[in-house]
Amino acid sequence: MISILEGLLIFIAVSEAVLGVLGNGFIGLVNCVDYVKNKKFSMIGFILTGLATSRVFLILLIITDGLIKLFSPDMYYSGKLIDFISYSWIIINQSSIWFATSLSIFYFLKIANFSHHIFLWLKGRINRVLHLLMGSLFISWLFTFPQIVRIIDDNRMRSGNTTWDFNMPKSMFFTKQILVNLGVILLFILCLVTCFLLIVSLWRHSRRMQMKVTGPRDPSTEAHVKAMKVLISFIFLFILYFIGIVIEIVCFNMPENRLLFIFGMTTAAIYPWGHSLILILGNSKLKRASLKALQRCKCCEAGTRLTADRPTWGQMDVLGE
Repeated sequence: MISILEGLLIFIAVSEAVLGVLGNGFIGLVNCVDYVKNKKFSMIGFILTGLATSRVFLILLIITDGLIKLFSPDMYYSGKLIDFISYSWIIINQSSIWFATSLSIFYFLKIANFSHHIFLWLKGRINRVLHLLMGSLFISWLFTFPQIVRIIDDNRMRSGNTTWDFNMPKSMFFTKQILVNLGVILLFILCLVTCFLLIVSLWRHSRRMQMKVTGPRDPSTEAHVKAMKVLISFIFLFILYFIGIVIEIVCFNMPENRLLFIFGMTTAAIYPWGHSLILILGNSKLKRASLKALQRCKCCEAGTRLTADRPTWGQMDVLGE
């Protein structure tokens, strides 16, 4: 039996998953419709579509993995299910982090203003930089897959059967986890560095504009302040995601600590849906599309109410109409 607190956290995690699938699905749909209309994908459209798609699968994987661990641990740790989830996790998680990092680098090179020659060189070759990042993602996969295969095989050789062995020394376990997630850690650091530099650039520009303007804030300064708030929110959610994943990894060798594992799953699920909401509110195209969708929903609801309130032929006869 699960406790009330565990049930509440599971309900929150599932709610986050539903919101995340809807939010990221909406982002992907808007960009796909834009592609159909214009017959081409812009770089930002490609990144947002890839990010939204990978996050939909990431959310489903986090929730499915967590619920199976909680309610069917024997099925999870025996057989081939853990293999499938491990390989899927590598592809989906690293893809999601790669698209998030690419998005932060894209905005950094497009918006930031630095006079350093390396930055100016990168700014003029933004497409090449993103292609280079894509190559790093494939290299990370090539490095990570043999590591996870070795971990699974070594574990089964120690246990002597197909059941997962939890008696692995903690030092060995965490060393292997660092090697498996090395590519993700590097992308995570790169994403945080670019976001920090972009915040610094926006802050410097806002200070410069405030010194020039003595009256109320101009629209440019307001836009820069809004962008800084969006970036700070993204960094906060990104760090929360990694904290949640670390908690889940720690609980992998402690299956009896169920409450901590559920808390980690709930914490990790905040980032995919929270950042999708930030993207929708911060991107003018996505915001316009969301407002149109809400207006259509209201119109449909109003039309349904009018149809329901309209008197039937029998009622009209009774009323003498």
